Amino acid sequence: MEAYKVDELLLYRGEDIVINDKIKLHIPTLDEICKYGEQAYYSMVYNFTSVGADLKWQLDKIGVDYTKINDFELFYTLLSKQYSKEKTFILFGELDWMNFEHGTNTANQEALMYDRKNNIIVDEYTYNLIMSYLRNIHNLKRNSQLPANETTKKILIEDAYDEYLANKTTEYHSQLLPLISAMTNSSGFKYNHNNVWALKINVFMDCVKRIAKIQNSRLLLQSGYSGYGIDLKKIDQKQLDWTGELD
Repeated sequence: MEAYKVDELLLYRGEDIVINDKIKLHIPTLDEICKYGEQAYYSMVYNFTSVGADLKWQLDKIGVDYTKINDFELFYTLLSKQYSKEKTFILFGELDWMNFEHGTNTANQEALMYDRKNNIIVDEYTYNLIMSYLRNIHNLKRNSQLPANETTKKILIEDAYDEYLANKTTEYHSQLLPLISAMTNSSGFKYNHNNVWALKINVFMDCVKRIAKIQNSRLLLQSGYSGYGIDLKKIDQKQLDWTGELD
């Protein structure tokens, strides 16, 4: 699969990501997500970035082989029509996915989406670039799971449906609340309960990982230099570098 380059520094800075002259991607703050509704927000993000492997039983139910449907095809036939502009405004501003139709580029016969009213075209490259940024913002990985054979595929579909039934009645609990609580009570975090809400979601999650990495590095070094703890020569040096890349 073609790699779609994400400008990591620009993303971290938090400004709107310019996909093209018609499409911008907004990175919301914790405050914006809270006001939108955390559960509804993450549900939308997960749905928008879903691929066939994420929707095994749902696609099987309508007679679609999840291993054969293209990501872009899934998006323009099903996923893009689920949310009105009022729902996607937090991410895409005035862009209205409901206005898009499916068509074909007459020059190369490749699939595309187009909004006649606003003269906006989304081809597969543009779609994949948007998804790359959305996944990076929310620390998501594309689900690339594929079954080895038909028997395995049926089992995976059944397992996915069983998991859906098991979680259907599970009460939702905030995934951000414990992180915000932990961070605002951590000595290495520079924000408090009043100003933490202004942080962009990706920057906040970066803080969570970075402080954990710093604390882990500090504990390892303290133990190693104490003379009674671990042997630092046997530790992966990446664990000791608190300025290194985050997993």
